[in-house]
Amino acid sequence: MPGVPPARYAYLGPQGTFTEAALRSLPAASKAELQPHGSVGAALDAVRSGGADGAVVPIENSIEGAVAVTLDELSSGEPLMITREIHVDVQFSLLAKRGVKPGDLRRVATHPHAEAQCRRWLATHLPDAEVVLESSTAHAAEVVAREDSPYDGAVAAPIAATTYRLATLATNIADRAGAVTRFVLVSRPATPQPRTGADKTSLVVFIRDNHPGALLEMLEQFAARGVDLTRIESRPTGSGLGEYCFSMDAVGHVDDERMGEALMGLRRMCADVRFLGSYPRVDGEVTTVVVGTTDEDFTEAYGWLTRLRNP
Repeated sequence: MPGVPPARYAYLGPQGTFTEAALRSLPAASKAELQPHGSVGAALDAVRSGGADGAVVPIENSIEGAVAVTLDELSSGEPLMITREIHVDVQFSLLAKRGVKPGDLRRVATHPHAEAQCRRWLATHLPDAEVVLESSTAHAAEVVAREDSPYDGAVAAPIAATTYRLATLATNIADRAGAVTRFVLVSRPATPQPRTGADKTSLVVFIRDNHPGALLEMLEQFAARGVDLTRIESRPTGSGLGEYCFSMDAVGHVDDERMGEALMGLRRMCADVRFLGSYPRVDGEVTTVVVGTTDEDFTEAYGWLTRLRNP
């Protein structure tokens, strides 16, 4: 519509990161204003303040595990809601200024996670090069592109070659193929997206007090209703030593009766439950529903109880 400003999306920058690649994979990003930020917290705070309509941040990697800073930022502060997940294949490239050859590389910059995932390749192909750690792979590429750079090359995302006009000396240099990073698109709280039958729900659960079986009691809320958990992480709440909350992903949608029952059970027994959203699974896998836990099963059970109470 004429006069309608473009959507604004914040992301973990700088330019040339895997996060930017994840954001650019969204159809809406082609006509949006993209805002790189220096940290996950800054990107999410841009959404909270109204400076951005949404933010894309990393939440999980198939090799390195959970992105702790994202879990912590989502579990505290003003509530936010996940509306979409994005998977990006993590492929690293060796970048340098045009005309530079692999044998010329003496100092190579990259992020600690990239160094860990490419360590054997670097040791084999660049045994005499010093690997220097930077705040991000994109920043490493940015520094290499400078006229007075202290580095000869960078290990970074393929997108960084275009962003910083660098030559690609080698591709797919990770020691293990198939690494995937999961990103999430986060917005201010709103009505959850309609269920598709292939959905995921994210939560942060705060146990009321630490006692024997407290974690089991929480997990039983899901198990008794046939709700599968695909991820659970314990994170310190910051309120005291030994105080933890649990960040988790559950298979299903808040509109599913079984999920609603599980959430009510958590609400009754826990100090707090932060709902982070129900959204379509990126793999599109349809949820397998255990016999006795369909919406119809719960509706029939409610009707049976009503008849008992009001014969």
